[in-house]
Amino acid sequence: MDASTLDEAARRVLRDNDLGGMVKAAPALYPHQWSWDAAFISIGLAHMSVERALLELRNLFDAQWSTGMIPHIVFSDVPGYFPGPDVWGTTSARAKPGGVLTSGICQPPAHAIALARILDIARSRGGADAARAEAFVTEHLPKIVAWHQWLTDIRDPSGRGLIEIHHGWESGMDNSPRWDSAYAGVTIDELVELRRHDTKVVTDLADRPSDEEYQRYLTLVREMKSVGYDDKMIEKVVSFRVRDVFMTAVLALAADETARMADSLGRGDIADQQRLLAEHARQGVLSTLDPVTRRCRDFDEIRGSWIPAESVASWSVALCGGDETVRREQTAILAGPRWAEHPSLRFKVPPSVSPDDPGFKPRTYWRGPTWPFLNWLFVWALRRHGEDALADRWREQTLAMVADRNFGEYYDPQTGEPAGSHAQSWTAAAIVDWLADPPTEHRAVPRPRPIRSQRESSTCRDRS
Repeated sequence: MDASTLDEAARRVLRDNDLGGMVKAAPALYPHQWSWDAAFISIGLAHMSVERALLELRNLFDAQWSTGMIPHIVFSDVPGYFPGPDVWGTTSARAKPGGVLTSGICQPPAHAIALARILDIARSRGGADAARAEAFVTEHLPKIVAWHQWLTDIRDPSGRGLIEIHHGWESGMDNSPRWDSAYAGVTIDELVELRRHDTKVVTDLADRPSDEEYQRYLTLVREMKSVGYDDKMIEKVVSFRVRDVFMTAVLALAADETARMADSLGRGDIADQQRLLAEHARQGVLSTLDPVTRRCRDFDEIRGSWIPAESVASWSVALCGGDETVRREQTAILAGPRWAEHPSLRFKVPPSVSPDDPGFKPRTYWRGPTWPFLNWLFVWALRRHGEDALADRWREQTLAMVADRNFGEYYDPQTGEPAGSHAQSWTAAAIVDWLADPPTEHRAVPRPRPIRSQRESSTCRDRS
């Protein structure tokens, strides 16, 4: 299939899923706006309309809580989704803004990565697009800073440099093996009626989390709801508290991109603070390294122990850097025969779990499938680190995988078949972005500048 046909099909997915103020994550399975979906979706939209891309992010930022948290779902008026606003019960949460329905948890902070990419696209066009994007960034820099600060202040109060999550959904990798041991400690004290929307849309139950997993998910929601989603009280009642290494790596990248945008707009104060935050997060990621396996690990706060499960998140240094030797080492592993070059894979891109892992399930959500949007993120990061040849290879392999134009939520890495929901917006958005510019132009992704200030401080929040 030629690139123009694939590009038009991807753009059609974004147009068809557009509800006006938000693009639903998928036409039937996900009829609302998801936080980190919206970040990647907005990048694709920017090639169609910079103004529409900024509207996507504006809608999300308008739902930002007064604490700085960006909620993981902003609900549309499309009915039927479970768990919906009635289950979340955030209307009484003091920090939630009025006039909008949201969930009460967050997702990985990819928004500054998206906004920086949109700004680059707009500036390449010049004129009204550039002016509009620069004005938007100027207006929303404080919101991004508040979001990153909430993560470092509230979700890392000890200053370790590792972001704590209170639900597997916050990680974006909902049912990853990373969370099995932590979920095992969640006591289901009340069975609720599961009005599951996902299993009505996706009929192959092997593609989705089990009912038992959902009961644990909803138990955590009830725990947080019981204290009105108060940040300080949640720590005392929630039975899932894990330091998430992948989410921390994304924060490091997002802070770098915030600093780059701030520099370009003459806000050196914000740039300095964000670079310090990024460095603190990178050191947090490095602190998780297993000395034997060389994998990054999550940390279970309740049990006080490292989580040894291997997944694509185990190679978070390959994403965010921080130590060039470790970054190269992890990149080589992820690109090697246990992962992207595994002989059983139809397309040579990283699956979410290695096929050599005993728990590998090629069609079950985050327990084996490969995700095109995640490939986009790794390709983008590889270019920042100068790994252009590998970035080109993963880009081309992902394009070949989605050439069937189903735009799957995720793909069986061994057969290449789409799984989960089809016409997934962030899958389409990744393709639109890649096809808008040839690979040589993507190599212009700016590398992070060094921190200008060498001031000593024990935590990032002391620098705000």
